[in-house]
Amino acid sequence: MGDSSFPSGGFAFSWGLETLKADGIVCDRSGVEAFARSQLRWRWATADRLFLRRAADARGVGELAKLDREVEVMTLAGELRDGSRRAGRSLLRAHGSMGTPGVAAYRTAIAGGDAMGHLPVAQGVVWHGMGMAMDEIEAVSAYAMAAGIAQAAVRLALLGPLEAQSMLSILREDMADLLVQVPPKRPYAFTPAAEIAVMRHERGHERLFAN
Repeated sequence: MGDSSFPSGGFAFSWGLETLKADGIVCDRSGVEAFARSQLRWRWATADRLFLRRAADARGVGELAKLDREVEVMTLAGELRDGSRRAGRSLLRAHGSMGTPGVAAYRTAIAGGDAMGHLPVAQGVVWHGMGMAMDEIEAVSAYAMAAGIAQAAVRLALLGPLEAQSMLSILREDMADLLVQVPPKRPYAFTPAAEIAVMRHERGHERLFAN
């Protein structure tokens, strides 16, 4: 479920890494590791984690729609909002074809304009539908983020494939530390460098990724 090659559309997004490379801010493995750690610590652990937990426990599409709206309003960069919706809907489409429980009703609400299908909400829905326990859902979500960043770094020639795997092995310790911490009561995120990079990406000369 956390494989970056799973057909969920995640390969199309760099979450700001492409622009940070073009600006010379991230140019090697240490820079990619720092970027991944900041995304895990200040976006996944404090925002995505809460939304996927609530989505997994949600009772009905109405609660999922409320979570979608909350993700929408707290995501400042338009390309991040669009990327989250696109990645979430791709994940839901893949699981819809697999017949994962709970997905069809959520996709119907999205098609009708009643929900948006943001990625962390979609993750909570599909992995709960797959029968995964909450600690498994959280672990897979954190790993999926790290693996997506690693894959983007390889495509941007910031890392080689073996370096990417080595980095993921190191980041597992960071993820383990985050997973044993109690999540905040309210979601928040603070990754300004990445968000500014995403905002500038629309007018950038390098457009290998969607953001």
